[in-house]
This record gives sequence, C-alpha cells and structure tokens, in this order.
Amino acid sequence: MKVSVLGGGSWATAIVKLLTNNIDVSWWHRSQEAVSYINEFHHNPKYLQSVEFDLNKLYLSNNIEKVISNGDLIIVAIPAAFIDESLKDVDPELLQNKIIFSATKGMIPEYHLIPAEYFHSKYNVPYHQLGIICGPCHAEEVALERLSYLTIASSEKKHALTLSEYLSCRYLKTMISDDLIGAEYSCILKNVYALAAGICSGVGYGDNFISVLIANSIQELERFIDIAHPIHRDTKSSAYLGDLLVTAYSKFSRNRTFGFMIGKGYSVRSAQLEMNMIAEGYYAAKSLHHINKKYNVEMPILSFVFDVLYNKKSPKKEIVSLSKKMV
Repeated sequence: MKVSVLGGGSWATAIVKLLTNNIDVSWWHRSQEAVSYINEFHHNPKYLQSVEFDLNKLYLSNNIEKVISNGDLIIVAIPAAFIDESLKDVDPELLQNKIIFSATKGMIPEYHLIPAEYFHSKYNVPYHQLGIICGPCHAEEVALERLSYLTIASSEKKHALTLSEYLSCRYLKTMISDDLIGAEYSCILKNVYALAAGICSGVGYGDNFISVLIANSIQELERFIDIAHPIHRDTKSSAYLGDLLVTAYSKFSRNRTFGFMIGKGYSVRSAQLEMNMIAEGYYAAKSLHHINKKYNVEMPILSFVFDVLYNKKSPKKEIVSLSKKMV
C-alpha cells in the first residue's frame, strides 16, 4: 500500500520518520514554507528538528488533495481542533476506498465526535476502513530512537497488521487491537487526566496525591468506555493504562504541561500562547462533558477539569472537593 501522512507537527514528524525506515511516504504540510525548508535542509523547521529525512523516500506538498490521492492508506496526524478546517475543501470522493488511520488523540470539537465517528458520519468511510495509532509513546522519544511501543487498533485486522509492519523498526515495537472505539476514547480521556495531574502538580500537590488521582482516572476511564463501547477489553494493558501513565507523568506531555500552567495561575489563553502547541485535553474536556450528558457516567475528574477550564473555578478549591470523591 502507498501511505500518505497529513500534518506537520511533532507526532506527524515522528510517524514519517518511522515509516521511511521501511517505505516511501507522501507528506502534507499546511505551509509551503515548511515544505521548502524540508526539501532544502532535510529537517522539519519547527518540530523534532534533530530528525533528518531521506528525501528520496518523501513526496512533500502543501496540496492536501494531491497527498490524499497518492495514498491507499491515509494517516491523519492533524490536531483534532483543526481536522475539519483542514479537510473542508477536500472532495469527499477522494476519501472513498481509502483506509484511514487517525494519529490524533482528541475530539473533533465542532461535532463532539472522536475521529473514527467523524470520518464515518461525515465522509461515509466504513468502520472497517478506519483505525487508530495510539500509545504509550511520545514523539520526542521516537526522535531519540529510544525503545517505544505503539498500539494499532482497527476492526479489520489485516489493515492493523499492514500498518504495524510499516511502522515497526529496531526501536519501535507494535501491538494489535480490534478495539477501535474504546482505544480512541481512551486516547482522548488520558489527555484530560494528564491535564488534571498537571493542574494538581501546579497547585502544589505531590506524587502521593497524583498517584491516587491516576488510579482513580483509570477506573473512571474504564467506566466510560465500557458504557460507550461495551466489549471485552483489559484496561490494564498498554493501550489504556500505559498510555495514561506516560501522558500523566512524562516531561514531554503537553497536556500535563498545560495543566501545570493552569495550576500555577495562567489563564487558558496565556498558557496556549506560551506553549505554542496544542493540548488536546483542553478541547476534549468540553466534548466529553457534552457526550457524558447522554451516558451519565460518574466522572468526577472530567468534571473537575471542565469546571476549572470552562467555568473558571478555582483549582485549589476544586481539588479539595475532588479529593473527597477519590478512593
């Protein structure tokens, strides 16, 4: 299969690095300036600048329809908040008969949909042609070629196996899952919980408290995905618990960093400007809060994050209230 990657951020850059160990790749960047820079200097000008690309294995373009046309399998690594805008001028017919894997770990905020539901409902892509790439994995450690693991989830096993083969290399191991919907919700929820951990740390709470917070987070995550997509799964496995742990504790976690800044007293806007990166948990908290009105799952940590970010409640006061609900 020919593979195309949409997106120019750190995760897209890491995925392209992995793929070009094995295959040629078409790569879409929004900016022609970035395309020109990579063609001249072989590095992404903004993200993971240590990664050097073999241009013989890359077709680069800022024309998204050309890049989509080049691929049989499309990996979408655009921040979720910008997916709808990025695809707004794309002919829906171009996505027919394509296999689409999301590397995005957020909600499409305009629709309160996870990426799989978005591509299925808006572009009529059958669920068996959809998949997700999930952790536990940080782009920065892929760039450093530190041993890492990815979970490739799709209801169609052969698609997951194909992408698994393309991504695997000396320092990247892959696992296969058929839990597309559950894995995607888990990827999104863990960003909210990492944000919660960051807020608590920013306020001044230590590892003892945050360990209890994360233990409660995996229970809350399991309650939600068991209602949203009730199939048998082990949430103690890497795609769920492992991804939550790395996002909640790592220095590379932008969601934890964003939460830490909020806990320190930054406004949402000032934290976003200083980070200059997208914290998917910010948008996800609002969408998940909306979705949970339908499911009515007990989710005090999600409610805590939503109230701090969107209702502008005091993190210090809300943590005290949250601590009384944890076990």
